[in-house]
This record gives sequence, structure tokens and C-alpha cells, in this order.
Amino acid sequence: MAHIRQLSLVFACVMLNTAVAGDFTLSSEHIQHGEFMTKAQEYQGFGCEGDNVSPQLSWQGAPAGTQAFAIMVYDPDAPTGSGWWHWQVVNIPADVSSLPLGAGTPGSNKLPKGSVQIENDYGVKGFGGACPPPKHGAHRYQFTVHALSKKLELPDNASGALTGYLVNAHSLASSTIVPLYKRN
Repeated sequence: MAHIRQLSLVFACVMLNTAVAGDFTLSSEHIQHGEFMTKAQEYQGFGCEGDNVSPQLSWQGAPAGTQAFAIMVYDPDAPTGSGWWHWQVVNIPADVSSLPLGAGTPGSNKLPKGSVQIENDYGVKGFGGACPPPKHGAHRYQFTVHALSKKLELPDNASGALTGYLVNAHSLASSTIVPLYKRN
């Protein structure tokens, strides 16, 4: 009988954490879930001629214990066998709840102090916009904010995979917007 009470208590705690995490939301003035992004969020290079500007992002409802945030932008449809990291920012301070338009531009000084951009799959420490191959159809771009239980300690040359691993290992909650992009 004690085991059943313990399992019930564990289940109740899991459900409570799920409900709290469900209140954590991500929004943007520039991208919408299931809608196509504009040329503003298209990469400039690799045959793409966009503005390469990271969208404004806001989040709210972070769970108790949040020590930092991370933003991850990933294209699972890239024809690489492993997807494509477009942007990874970690150690955004816990008292920050938004990033302005263009925060991912290297040297823009729009990221909060202490934030760290990881080298994307274009080879740049900053935002790299959408640039799917022509006639490859619509790609999904997963913009995810994670509430982290601690600031991450990463080497200067951390890979996207290592960063993703540590973000997921310390994520208390996450919220995602998935806009689309395609080139004809």
C-alpha cells in the first residue's frame, strides 16, 4: 500500500510540473507558428539573398528555479542527415524575457550581457537565417526557448550537438514556434 501512495505522490508531482511547464510560452512579432517567414529571416549567402535578421522573441511563465534561458533554432528538414543549426544562444539571464529584432547579428550588442552565441552550421557565432535548397519544399524552423536549471559551462568551440545535449539535460521547460520557409 505504501508503494501505491509513493507512486501516486510521484505521479502528482509529475503532473504538477507538467502543468507549470505548460504555462511557459514563446511568442514573436515577426514569426508565427505554421506561417511562412519573410525574406527578413532568410540567410544572405549560399545562394540566398535575405536580410538574415533574427526575429523578435518574447517568453513568459518560466518555472520556479529558472537560472538562465537558451534559444535554439533548428531545421530538421535540411538534407544533411542531421538537420541544421541556425542559431543557439545560451546563458540568457533569468531576468530577461525577450530578445529584440536583430539580437542574433554578431557585434550588434543586442543580446543581454552574459549571453553566449554558439557557432551555427554556417560557421558563424550568430543567427543564420533560412536557406533551404531551391525546389526542396517547405522546411520547418523550430524556434525553441528553454528555461534552464543552471547556466551552462561550454568550451569556446562547443558543437551544436554538445550545446543541444546540455540544454536538454538542464531544461526545466520549453516552448516552440515552428514557422516555415521555402525557395522556389
